[in-house]
Amino acid sequence: MKKSSSFFISGLLLGLLVATFGFSLLLRGEKQGDGGQREMVLKLGHGLDTAHPVHVAMEFMKERLEEISGGAVTMDIYPGSVLGPEIQCIEQLQNGSLAMTKTYSAAMENFIPTMVVFGLPYIFRDADHFWNVLDGDLGKQLLQQGESKFLRGLCYYDSGSRNFYTKETPIRTPADLKGLKIRVQNSKTAIDMVKAMGASPTPIAWGELYSALAQGTVDGAENNLPSFTSNKHYEVCKHFSLDAHTRVPDLLLMSSKVWNKLDPQMQAWVQQAADESSTFQRKLWKKKPSKPWLRRVRKA
Repeated sequence: MKKSSSFFISGLLLGLLVATFGFSLLLRGEKQGDGGQREMVLKLGHGLDTAHPVHVAMEFMKERLEEISGGAVTMDIYPGSVLGPEIQCIEQLQNGSLAMTKTYSAAMENFIPTMVVFGLPYIFRDADHFWNVLDGDLGKQLLQQGESKFLRGLCYYDSGSRNFYTKETPIRTPADLKGLKIRVQNSKTAIDMVKAMGASPTPIAWGELYSALAQGTVDGAENNLPSFTSNKHYEVCKHFSLDAHTRVPDLLLMSSKVWNKLDPQMQAWVQQAADESSTFQRKLWKKKPSKPWLRRVRKA
């Protein structure tokens, strides 16, 4: 009887040990490679479509990470919000169940209050001024402001300037916005800015915006040109005003809990691949949109 109990307890402890080890591997994202070695797999979830320059840059990052690490570290990328909307992905980073996500600075205002600076209109003279700030000490400091919330900034991605586009009324001056319902990001700074210009700010989820425009829930929105075109908002909005009122960068975030599990060499590989993807993405962003897009856009 005692021997049977001893075997049972030993078996139970062994099972728990194996289960714990297996769970540890799952948490760390490790899997067995073809050559028998374990490779670190970092999961990245975001809400963009696969044609977006930021997603293309993330694919570039995956390739570079595999190259410089010799296959020791790689990424699995999940686009189109398949792992949840942006805020949920950020929360998954905080609890360590997701390694990386792409977000925009406005969404980070609730986590990092200093990010509101990017929502202020006309604080950058031009794109060169903008990137000089982000590539400098101030920009690097802002990337690390979320460490206390388990959010580590890796790099910035270009999202151009934000501009107004509308269904019926061309926007040439702030006065033209009076009385219009304009979709904005769920950001207090963006809401206050549009309200100060005389419009009614209306936060709507990005994935629901096309329907909101088509149904007349809002009269217009504000975003960059690639987002306007890739989501086919030109089909319902006749006017695009290139006013460049704000420059709100995208950010690549990593869970500090996952980052701290990487050894220093792996951390260096991830950061290098992220930096190179940022440079690559900026070059993509500068390419002109295709002519079919431009033919459908009337600039106010």
